[in-house]
Amino acid sequence: MMIRIFEPRRSVSPDEDNPYWISFSDIMAGLLVIFILACVLLIIKLSNMEDRVHNAIKEIQQANQIRAVMLMEIRNHLAEQGIIVEISENYSVLRIPDDRLYFDSLRYEVPESKKDLLADIGYALYDAVVKKNRYKYIDTIFIEGHTDSRKAVSFEMGNWGLSTYRAIAVWKFWSEELEVGPSLKTLKNNYGKPMFSVSGYAATRPLVQNDNTIEKKKKNRRIDLRFSMKKPIISEYESVLNILEILK
Repeated sequence: MMIRIFEPRRSVSPDEDNPYWISFSDIMAGLLVIFILACVLLIIKLSNMEDRVHNAIKEIQQANQIRAVMLMEIRNHLAEQGIIVEISENYSVLRIPDDRLYFDSLRYEVPESKKDLLADIGYALYDAVVKKNRYKYIDTIFIEGHTDSRKAVSFEMGNWGLSTYRAIAVWKFWSEELEVGPSLKTLKNNYGKPMFSVSGYAATRPLVQNDNTIEKKKKNRRIDLRFSMKKPIISEYESVLNILEILK
């Protein structure tokens, strides 16, 4: 009879038995490190985004401040010459009222008696825009024509055509009759596009509702110069919104 003697098996540590086995605590420690790193990266990214938003806000504020200064300079300079123009409450529009620059009924040609006045306004506008390279902050200067509520039935395209043609007449006079006309034509915004644009609004944007008197109609007939300032690129805001969406 053979007798087998079994030796007690040597205990093997988990690492010796399975070199790939990792304890639960090690896994949690690793995940914690990854989580901390992700939080740090997110904080850095959010901080950068916050800086970009603050810079964008400063850029908008600076542009609006420059616009207000420009309009006040133009108004004050013209006032010294006896030419009264108006500024909108939000300092975005320079208004040339009808009692300063008027057009004959159903006509869009600049009257001879008003060409000197219109020239003075054009030069004041040019000087204010190019001073200190302010044009870099401007997106578009809209030359807008506005009529009163009377129907221009005998004019091509009615009030829409009349208001647009009057705005075009102002631009053509400035760009073709003034010494600075060629410079006005070549002024570009920050995107390389022409800075000046023309538009007509007929009687759709009245300053006075129900213009049923001569004075009220005169108030609504006008040429507006609307200054639209350069704004930050929308993609800079979209990246911030994407991060905020992830955090929800």
